[in-house]
Amino acid sequence: MSLSTASFDKELASLPPPAQPTDPPDGGLSAWLTIAGAWMVQFSTFGQVSSSSFHPPAHSLFSYISAFGVYQGPCPAPSPVSPHPSPDYYETVYLSSQTSSNIRSALCLSSRPPLTPPSWIGSLQLCLMYAPGLFVGRAFDAGYFHHLSIAGALLYVFSIFMLSLAKPDQYYQIFLAQAVGMGLGLGTAFLPSLSIVSHHFRRRRALAIGIVISGASAGGIVFPIMLNRLINSSVGFPNAVRATGAVCGALLLLANCLMRTRLPPKQSAATISWSQMRDVICDGAYLWSIAGAFLTSLGIYVPLFYLQLFAEDHGVDSRITTYCLAILNAGSIAGRLVPTFLADRLGVYNMILPSILACTALIFAIFGATNSAGIILVALLFGFASGAYISLIPSLLVQLCNSMSELGVKMGLAYTVVAVANLTGNPIAGALLGTGRNDATFLMWWRALVFTGVRGWLLAA
Repeated sequence: MSLSTASFDKELASLPPPAQPTDPPDGGLSAWLTIAGAWMVQFSTFGQVSSSSFHPPAHSLFSYISAFGVYQGPCPAPSPVSPHPSPDYYETVYLSSQTSSNIRSALCLSSRPPLTPPSWIGSLQLCLMYAPGLFVGRAFDAGYFHHLSIAGALLYVFSIFMLSLAKPDQYYQIFLAQAVGMGLGLGTAFLPSLSIVSHHFRRRRALAIGIVISGASAGGIVFPIMLNRLINSSVGFPNAVRATGAVCGALLLLANCLMRTRLPPKQSAATISWSQMRDVICDGAYLWSIAGAFLTSLGIYVPLFYLQLFAEDHGVDSRITTYCLAILNAGSIAGRLVPTFLADRLGVYNMILPSILACTALIFAIFGATNSAGIILVALLFGFASGAYISLIPSLLVQLCNSMSELGVKMGLAYTVVAVANLTGNPIAGALLGTGRNDATFLMWWRALVFTGVRGWLLAA
């Protein structure tokens, strides 16, 4: 018996060690199909955030969130039929009994009641998109990529259809569907679609992530225009929302069929030990990067939320104000591709710092954008600079990982911290702006813009 055991042990010792994953292939059919699938996820989810600027039919955080501005509705210019600008769709039809503070960050200039803080529906939706980051990151490291992606897609699409069933003057129904349900679905689906890119690319990782995130900007152009046209036609609000839900559902289904993981799961990822957390907490470069991302997120979305209101307040042509955030998203597409291409050659830090400085300078440039040409120029340039920053952050976090097994937890923790900034930054800017004044001249743009710009200079310093 002992001889048999010894012989078996000897044979076992002679076996070659288990095959280890090779370096990322930086290409190949599986890698590019994964990129295509992740692009569809960004288009359907974060792209709606991009059109969700709480004002126009085109918002620009990232895809279905991008369409929140359509639900809020732009403020049409006066016409012979309607001499006064009409309030937004939610305020006049679905949530007519609610104060604007519960719906949006600022209203049309002629219909602003006192004290209208930023939209808690949109702000919470944006916050919940990032808040589950730590949980999602650990689950991703443990090998649950497809579980997360499918669960997030199902919750997200289900919430869109629930939004289409919401009844007028039932604020809680819209809040639960659009803020809570869609927000959590976004958070569960979009982070894995970013992390999976690092399984397939290393040398061209920044460019690959930039291509994926450009889907958000594309969605930020398509969804607002689509919803605006459908809602203002015979289709109506419920069917318009269902149509976008069907588009998102089809794209997310195809995306989950295309995306593939490559690395084996980290066996210890299901639990977080003190030693693992200590390694993260003691990583100075990582902590400074998180602090910088927090400060940046306090202000980088302020122009996305308030640029259209600024244009309306200063009498810019209504044809421009209606689509100025779609223009911003168009600039963001280039910003998510060109700097990421250069980052693979010049370094991520060398590209992300100029993008932050450019965003800060363009915040102050808004003061001079009081005509159509100025708004278009600022929208395009800020879209380019902010798109560069947003697309480079995932690459920066990957660089700060000692191994790919840390990717999920480090990226997840960073986005959880950023969620707090997303929830508070825009309300702070709205409070400084003073959106509750009856006279447009009392909108204190200098306070909101100086807060946003000075925060950027402090970060750069």
